[in-house]
Amino acid sequence: MVKFLKEKTDLTRISSVLSLFTLVAFHWPFFRLVLGNIEGGFNGVLITGGLGVLMFALNFLVYYLVLFLGRFAGKCILAFTFIGNAISLYFINTYQVLITDKMMGNVFNTRYSEASGFFSWSAVWYLLFLGVVPCIYIFARRFDYGSWKRFFARTGIALAVSLAIALVNMQNWPWIDRNAPKLGSLVMPWSYTVNSVRYYNSVKKQNRKEIPLPDAKIVSDSKDVCVLIIGESARRENFSLYGYGKPTNPLLEKDSVTALIADAAATYTTAGVKAILDHKPSNKLYEILPNYLNRSGVDVVWRSNNWGEPPVHIDKYYKPKELKERNPEADDRYDGILLAGLREEILSGSKDKMLVVLHTSTSHGPTYYKKYPPEFEVFSPVCTTVEMSKADPKELM
Repeated sequence: MVKFLKEKTDLTRISSVLSLFTLVAFHWPFFRLVLGNIEGGFNGVLITGGLGVLMFALNFLVYYLVLFLGRFAGKCILAFTFIGNAISLYFINTYQVLITDKMMGNVFNTRYSEASGFFSWSAVWYLLFLGVVPCIYIFARRFDYGSWKRFFARTGIALAVSLAIALVNMQNWPWIDRNAPKLGSLVMPWSYTVNSVRYYNSVKKQNRKEIPLPDAKIVSDSKDVCVLIIGESARRENFSLYGYGKPTNPLLEKDSVTALIADAAATYTTAGVKAILDHKPSNKLYEILPNYLNRSGVDVVWRSNNWGEPPVHIDKYYKPKELKERNPEADDRYDGILLAGLREEILSGSKDKMLVVLHTSTSHGPTYYKKYPPEFEVFSPVCTTVEMSKADPKELM
């Protein structure tokens, strides 16, 4: 084994091995999607085989370039991609996600407390065998980088093969173009690298300063308090307020609450919360509701057990840590911490108008069973796994 590691291996061979490993280990979801969306026959074989060869050739080209030009730094870059590939594949297989620019936005806006809840022993095995082992192989092998002449020959062949495959499949480009968004989100490592760049470009294009709305005019002297509770997206088909069979909303039904027929603007926090606080659907950074009312003389209080909201420019912005310091007796494990001392804060307000926003964690997955005290565990069976693909649908519901 030691002799094997001490022997230099040709860069062509190492790039081929890594490219083949990338193709086989990380692209089962990709080819499952391809096979599920094409018709049989020769054309189907041409698309599937062509995409496989194209991916192999392009990965070979990039791996060869990175290793030849980067040397040790190139090894570090490739090691990073294999770790990223392993983590991405775990989430794709376990949660059926697509690695899009919006998904990368979720990644960059998450916290350790949330991210750690997604990991399981399966994640460890993915990371170990598909991420760490290839990294050890990359750093342990000694490479024969060869000459510039060989470099241009190998990269030229890889480019020629890629172009040839593209030309052979020219008639199938319309099919590839139609399915490009989903296909691209499953190609490793390009899905998360390209979409990370796309996400940051979209952030840069946003207004760096909020666009102010027309000045507000308060027309009454009465003392008014509005409490806006923002929760996670949930299916109304499982709410008794909307006709579901089980009594999931007994207290709200007792108070004759009117349940509006509403749809979530998005299935991820950053876009969903922005839509609730914006005055109209827009990709621009307009003044959001709490900032607007605060500027207009309203007493605004924001209490959050979550994250991902647009920039909130107010003085009274509290996270569980601050609320716990002000109310030591409160339990900061659940959303109930958002109510700690709230009554006193409302009564002590000096202004006639007050907006209180409670940004809850509620049904933020996947550790659903940790989001409520034991006495609230009314329905069973309870889902205690973070691997949704292995969960019983009845438990999830």
